[in-house]
Amino acid sequence: MGQKTIITAALTGVLATRDQCPAIPYTPEEIAEEARRSAEAGAAIVHIHARHPDGRPAYDVETYRRIKEEVEARCDVIINFSTGAIGIPIEDRVAHVRALKPDMAALNMGSMNYAIYSAKTKRFYHDHVFANPFKDIIYVLKAMNAAGTTPELECFDTGHIGNTGPLVDMGLLRPPLHFSLILGVLGGIPATTEHLVHMKRSLPVGSTWQVIGISLAQWPLVAAAITLGGHVRVGLEDNFYVRPGEMARSNADLVAKAAHLIRELGGEVATVEEARTMLHLRRSPSP
Repeated sequence: MGQKTIITAALTGVLATRDQCPAIPYTPEEIAEEARRSAEAGAAIVHIHARHPDGRPAYDVETYRRIKEEVEARCDVIINFSTGAIGIPIEDRVAHVRALKPDMAALNMGSMNYAIYSAKTKRFYHDHVFANPFKDIIYVLKAMNAAGTTPELECFDTGHIGNTGPLVDMGLLRPPLHFSLILGVLGGIPATTEHLVHMKRSLPVGSTWQVIGISLAQWPLVAAAITLGGHVRVGLEDNFYVRPGEMARSNADLVAKAAHLIRELGGEVATVEEARTMLHLRRSPSP
């Protein structure tokens, strides 16, 4: 193939805890160390949610500022901040983007049921409606545009891809667009290669994209994305396991496996500068 594949490391998320995986980072220093390890293993981008020291999700600007400073002190990597949250005012979901002007930020492209179900206990966990109406999407997108931050368009189903159309027509989304195709969240599209191919075919011409597979479905979807010309996201936010029964000791273990798969399939891992060029990233002004 010979193509360049960008690896993103999703370092911590908001739901995973150390009771589930001891390697989950919480503090800015821990998150930054995971960013450094991931960058050394081949990640060009790190996707970051802020946490409190006890593991609770954090949304305040100062915690994000500390994370950004700690990451930048340790490694050269593209920073992608989350704007996703449930039950948090939209102004708070985007305040850190306005203040800190990260390279990229995630923009959730639609609403959905969002749940985790245990077949063992016959119970639902984290049973929420993840609400992202167009008025909120527009609010976040305007903040990103003002900050010079490139939106990473997170799509949990094909309808979310279609939601970009009106925003392009309004001039708020400016092609070429960069998508994250998320498969395997209960309430969204199932994690199969067939569904990934369908989502890829639904993208606007000229778009770039990465796959996000949840749990162990991550690995077959990573392989499929590489062969389909896409990019890949791995990390403890999405999956704890390098392989069945072997838990990752760090996000770097997952990045290293993704890099190995890319090379085994005849590709090359993109550097940070190559990723910037491929994604048409604007260099954000300093806050």
